[in-house]
Amino acid sequence: MRGPSPLEQEVINLLADPQFEGHPLKEALSQLWGAHHDLLGRIERIARVSDGYQSIARERELSLAARFDKQLRQLEKVARISDRYQMMMQDLNASLREASTLDTLTGIANRRLLTERLREESERAKRYGRPLAVVMLDIDRFKVINDEYGHEVGDRVLIEVVRAMESEIREHDLCGRWGGEEFLILMPESSAEMACTVIRRLGDSIAALGVRVNDDLLGVTASMGIAELRADETYSSTINRADIALLRAKRSGRNRCELAD
Repeated sequence: MRGPSPLEQEVINLLADPQFEGHPLKEALSQLWGAHHDLLGRIERIARVSDGYQSIARERELSLAARFDKQLRQLEKVARISDRYQMMMQDLNASLREASTLDTLTGIANRRLLTERLREESERAKRYGRPLAVVMLDIDRFKVINDEYGHEVGDRVLIEVVRAMESEIREHDLCGRWGGEEFLILMPESSAEMACTVIRRLGDSIAALGVRVNDDLLGVTASMGIAELRADETYSSTINRADIALLRAKRSGRNRCELAD
């Protein structure tokens, strides 16, 4: 019996991952995986039936034309099953990639995709001597919002902040959810000073948001830290410096951005 293919092993690992529990794609993925095994079983049974027809006794009962016609029908059936199987696996592969790289609440990049792009962009920036800015953004007093208004309102705040980010950042920038109420913005071809101009505008847009809670509008602000990749450091070090700048913005009164030293 053949071993699992790389894609099949990825499905097995994903279904066994505790972090995938409760994911909206879990049930659909499980059903597709079951259908996949059913199809493999059918194909194996068809192959065994086909082998049986190769026996001498069966060949004597059928004319050459009849055997050819029957085998042709068998092959057409297998081909149709294989085509359906390939289409299902393509759909499953697309769903798997979406599930593994996008944040389920906001629809933007998750930490996995951000890390991949950080690695790629930092290598490119160093190779060609181009600037690369990293921005850490944190929603101010988000825990208070969750505690006072509930997590449903908190989720709406996250979604509105993401909309503001997507409308203000440049086309080739990438924003993603780093974790909780913290976001990371990757800005290729941008120095820290250039990024600061965009991020200050983003801060003003977030501060102008009004999330409706019953008859009231809930105001939202964010603090941001900006760091530019250095030639002698890894992207992890750049993120750490942006985090320190973010902490300084928090301690300096929030609703502001700070450049890393």
